[in-house]
Amino acid sequence: MRPQGRVLVCAGSDSGGGAGIQADIKTITALGGYAATAVTALTAQDTRGVQAVIGVPADFIRLQIRMVLADIGADAIKTGMLADVATIMAVCDALAEYAPGISLVADPVMVAKGGHRLLAEDAVATLSERLLPMAALITPNLPEAEALVGFPVVDVASMHRAAEALLRRGVRAVLLKGGHLDGALLTDILATPDGTETFESQRIASRSTHGTGCTLASAIACGLAQGMPLRDAVRRGRAYVRAAMLAAPGLGHGHGPLGHGVTFDPARLRELDGCDATTS
Repeated sequence: MRPQGRVLVCAGSDSGGGAGIQADIKTITALGGYAATAVTALTAQDTRGVQAVIGVPADFIRLQIRMVLADIGADAIKTGMLADVATIMAVCDALAEYAPGISLVADPVMVAKGGHRLLAEDAVATLSERLLPMAALITPNLPEAEALVGFPVVDVASMHRAAEALLRRGVRAVLLKGGHLDGALLTDILATPDGTETFESQRIASRSTHGTGCTLASAIACGLAQGMPLRDAVRRGRAYVRAAMLAAPGLGHGHGPLGHGVTFDPARLRELDGCDATTS
């Protein structure tokens, strides 16, 4: 079948294939979309961690974005690893020039699963001031949210405060992911100016969690590219991540990759999502 929904991904490469550009391409393809890429960095990594990072020159990043958008085009854009100020500025300038009005899902990647820092400390302010206001949705985890709002996010109540703080700073919508909290119940919060929705699901006990953030953001971007409302794109994205975790191939000796090739029946979305949603 012909792919539906073009997504341009601006992110780093993961040599292990579980996260980054590789996870983005697999996710978008599995959900029926078409993935194009602008590679922002190369990483040497496996399931145990990142060993080295090489940045891509800013001019070359801009060229990748310009060429993709001038020829193939995009219905949505997803950003992931943008390692430094120059990279953030290059991506933001290119998107402002070549992709005005196209929905952007920004995953504010800061630290790899194994603990390696993927965003320079002096770039956090630039990310917050330049990229995040451009996004239709940002998808921070709790450590990323703490870096952005400047206060601890340690429970569901502080998650709500952090989401509200980000909205006050001009972010249009926030999906704050609660995977770093303890407990059998996993809580994510979707906050927009129209209200807040809480998604709760049973935590999956698995070491195959590498690339879950990249995968979720790309799944949501694919949904937006296919014309889905934001809430529906989030629900399908969460369901896809859960299904991919359950289908994980068990590779590697650390945090293993997901089973990105999994398929599921959209008619069984509530069952696959495994969540209850409440709105406020």
